[in-house]
Amino acid sequence: MPTADFDSLIATLEAESPIAFDGLRIDRDGETYSLETPESEQSGLDEDDLEAALEPRAAYVTNWHYWQKTVGGEGTSRRAFLRWCERAPLAAASDADETSAAADDLLEVPARYDALQEGVDREWGQLCLTARLVDDADGPAGERVYDLWHVDDTDTDLADLEVYDDPRDARDLSTADDDGRYRPLKTAPTLVSGWAFIGLSGAELVETVGFFYPATIANWHRELRGTLDVDHWLETAERQTGIYDVIDELPREAVEWMTEACCVDSQCLRRREWQYEEGDDLAVDGGDGQFPCREPCSLVVAAARKWTVIESEAKHTYELELTPSELNQLEELIDAVAEGRTDEIREADVYDGANRYRARYLRAKRFDDDGTLEARERHDD
Repeated sequence: MPTADFDSLIATLEAESPIAFDGLRIDRDGETYSLETPESEQSGLDEDDLEAALEPRAAYVTNWHYWQKTVGGEGTSRRAFLRWCERAPLAAASDADETSAAADDLLEVPARYDALQEGVDREWGQLCLTARLVDDADGPAGERVYDLWHVDDTDTDLADLEVYDDPRDARDLSTADDDGRYRPLKTAPTLVSGWAFIGLSGAELVETVGFFYPATIANWHRELRGTLDVDHWLETAERQTGIYDVIDELPREAVEWMTEACCVDSQCLRRREWQYEEGDDLAVDGGDGQFPCREPCSLVVAAARKWTVIESEAKHTYELELTPSELNQLEELIDAVAEGRTDEIREADVYDGANRYRARYLRAKRFDDDGTLEARERHDD
């Protein structure tokens, strides 16, 4: 047990008693102390006796020192997230709501230290986070460091990855997808792989995650504490101005279609918590993401403007001639584009309706020279 950690503990006891943290409790009564851990209880200890009694339980002391002196920030989202990373209770036992809400496979100090020797892994969207203890030779006992990489690279040798240590590099890594296209939605499941951040401090980990997935830690923590402020669709739409002022006219059924198109796990890793309005839930499932979505994002708002214009158009009936196979092909084409799998269809696979040559053949047969579909409006009168 580091002497500095024990001295810090004694100084804290002199200023405030008792110390009660993560299974460790020490009370000071004049010049004597009582010690309690889940494994044992002792009382009537002088300072030397206390130090000797704590020696085989050093993990409780270094754990206390790391969280209370190094990390600090009681009640902050930063601290709660770092404790979540190593499966520690997020809040004091008295805060029942926050503790129970996050009580998934929690580890007490001895078991947690054993796990941290190897590394405790967590997933946050497409990020894999590892919390681990530093080697005694490399830093203070009980000090944590954090590694971060793409979930697809968890079994990849570190030598085959691009290694970073500056959180700001995450900004560039999250800008484009594997095809070099700009990612307007940071929480889309299109994050590139092939990189790793190694040996980050707790503050650096939180900052890095924030560059990958802005505001997700804060909103996750607000939800745990029951203070997440949710702005539903209608109130969001009604406060829009300028060119987006029209989106509150989008029919309710179209809002359902919009959430099915944009706000599902295959398109966004956030879990949608907003509904049509308070008390009027949308039928589309909000998803299973680790972190909540508290309001329609700017991408949804922008797309809603286009859909509002489309839904305001008068309906007409059109006639076009298609064989059954051509109708099936149109369905396959739309599905392939909607699911983003057009790049997976081989040129030689002409049995797939979304095959490029099949699509070109259909265009040559059924579209005019100017690229419009050969269809005529039907007038029933």
